[in-house]
Amino acid sequence: MGSFSIFNIVVAVVVAFVLLRVGMKILGSFARPVPEPPDPGELRKVRLTYECSICSTTVRMTMANDEVPEPPRHCMEDMELVTPADEL
Repeated sequence: MGSFSIFNIVVAVVVAFVLLRVGMKILGSFARPVPEPPDPGELRKVRLTYECSICSTTVRMTMANDEVPEPPRHCMEDMELVTPADEL
């Protein structure tokens, strides 16, 4: 009976150690710093939709040199950004 309780203690210590290691790895993954922004002029992935106020032409922009680039021109006017603010 004495060896059975020692076995339980050893198993409990091993399980606690494994849980501690897994928990530390998960918490460590949250502590990574935010990556540096790309160099100026380098293209970034964006998902913006613009619409022409004159003819209603819609354009989706997927790559740009800035996070919120200048709007494209259509019908000699700047297009309007129609992407919802929560998706920027």
